[in-house]
Amino acid sequence: MRHKGINKEQTRQKMLEATGRGFKKNGYAGIGVDALAKAAGVTSGAFYSHFGSKSGAFELVLATGLDQVIEGIPKFQEEHGTEWVEEFADYYLGTSHRNDLECGCAMATLTAEVVRTDAKTHGIYEKKMMIIAGLIASGLEGKTEEDRLSKAWSLLGVLIGGINVARAMKSAKLTEEIAKAIKMAAVEAAGRTKKQY
Repeated sequence: MRHKGINKEQTRQKMLEATGRGFKKNGYAGIGVDALAKAAGVTSGAFYSHFGSKSGAFELVLATGLDQVIEGIPKFQEEHGTEWVEEFADYYLGTSHRNDLECGCAMATLTAEVVRTDAKTHGIYEKKMMIIAGLIASGLEGKTEEDRLSKAWSLLGVLIGGINVARAMKSAKLTEEIAKAIKMAAVEAAGRTKKQY
């Protein structure tokens, strides 16, 4: 029985990862349940059994993807000290992250998809993004919490919008120029970082 439980959890994780890659690469409307199930190596019936619906799968992929950001921000803050924003921007707009649409950050790949969804999905997104903004704000200097949070939202807007503009360009040279400009804008939007975490 224990072996079956492990296999079920492994199957679910494999399905979640494959579904995430599918949504990030193709968008919500650009891929159907059959293709998502096939990518995960399961039947459509198994897909529905695990997720309930395509929208249910998207909600879980979104929440899981944003949870990865929630886990990652404190690591950047701890590992890079006062340089954490610059390091995070370098990673976020770096070539490997820009080119990895399928496995890239859910903020960059799924935000536009959320805009077209229902109130429940908007609620999931808002709750997770508020946590992310709060974590970023905790690593920034500012006179008030409101000031730090404003800087955090500015940083997020610059990074999320910037990576999508860079990804949309045909010219590799122009993409690099945009990424460099966005990195500078992100650091400027964040302002001074706290010395200790």
